[in-house]
Amino acid sequence: MLTRAWFRWLVVHRLSRTYLLMSARRGDPLALILAGPDRGRGAPRSIEEIRQLGRMPTVSKVRVTADHEICKLILRDRRFGVVTPNNRALPQLMRWVMTKTDLELPNLAEPPSMLVTDPPEHTVYRRLVGQAFAPKAITKLRERVVEVTDDLLDGLTSTPRPDLIDEFCERLPIAIIAELLGLPADMHSTLLRWGDTGAPLLDRGLTWATFRRAVEDMAEGQAYFDEQIAKRTEEPGDDVLSTLVTGGELTHREQVANAALLLDAGFLTTVNMLGNGIALLTRHPDQLQMLLEQPELWPGAVEEILRYDGPIRITGRIASSDIDIADQHVEYGSLVLLLLAGANKDPTVFPDPERFDVTRPNAAEHLSFSGGVHSCLGSSLARLEGTIALRALFERYPDLHLDGPPIPRGLVNLNSYRSMPAKLHAA
Repeated sequence: MLTRAWFRWLVVHRLSRTYLLMSARRGDPLALILAGPDRGRGAPRSIEEIRQLGRMPTVSKVRVTADHEICKLILRDRRFGVVTPNNRALPQLMRWVMTKTDLELPNLAEPPSMLVTDPPEHTVYRRLVGQAFAPKAITKLRERVVEVTDDLLDGLTSTPRPDLIDEFCERLPIAIIAELLGLPADMHSTLLRWGDTGAPLLDRGLTWATFRRAVEDMAEGQAYFDEQIAKRTEEPGDDVLSTLVTGGELTHREQVANAALLLDAGFLTTVNMLGNGIALLTRHPDQLQMLLEQPELWPGAVEEILRYDGPIRITGRIASSDIDIADQHVEYGSLVLLLLAGANKDPTVFPDPERFDVTRPNAAEHLSFSGGVHSCLGSSLARLEGTIALRALFERYPDLHLDGPPIPRGLVNLNSYRSMPAKLHAA
């Protein structure tokens, strides 16, 4: 398997990285975002440079946009599909290698993951698990989210200088999504490790060491989910994994791929949102003080966190025909990269976009949870967890401050911190 994995890495990542680094050295703003020194948290400069080139310019040989209206329209337009290994927008060599080296592992960034499939398959996957994330179901989870949050905060009292990512931001969402899937608490650390090594797969230009670790952990996850699915085939429960197994419509590979996706998506987005929120609020004490004095503002504050420093920076769509959209013409088969981080700071929609304002009236117009048929299935759960966890953390520790700069994860697509040491002072 490692031989196939190496050829896959060589074409998908090594060649891509070589091209992007060459383009970055020439000052190409998109390449600077994807592979250059501006990648990750330095990307805003390049995003604004792209914005100045027009509403949907061609950069690095692809269409790209930071325009809020265009991003929103494309996300909701079913004539645009997700990017898959067989898309004709990809180089022919890459498509051939992707087909010949299919590892048949639960990769969140490849089919049959719900993230990268279009209707009708996507409709089937989403319908099977949708009820678990419906508003009524999320409301029932409120007490459990409060309980887990309080337990985690109680645990922090004996750790005056904790790493908030490791000891708080990760632990809450993994506990909730694992329970929804019916996975035991003693697996939490392993599940977090799989998510940590799998997250880079949403990027291009990975090193062989990073890609190999992801492949090895995907194989380990495959074996684990094979076992869990076999148990539920014989004795189904009332968890989401049982629903995937007993729905009667999915192949075994589809069951494993989408169980792994729900696991990763169920905590990665929330981890990023919580970490980014803590960083923002400690940098803006006036906004934090307002929230402590007016706790009814917390839901809006979570929306502003999602807008200002959202957990996902970029997504892509492929045109399934020639399309005219918002005075732009997109040819059949064209790849369009949507800079969600740029759309969330479009000054035509969000006045003074670089100002962090927890009372911003239209903050919820952000695109951090995508849109259309691929809108984030767990967005309501993420909002609930964010509102409860951030409020409880700062009410328990109103003088919390970071013990040095937080350490970014260094990924392009997932906007997150790897570590966030803090000093706590209980109220």
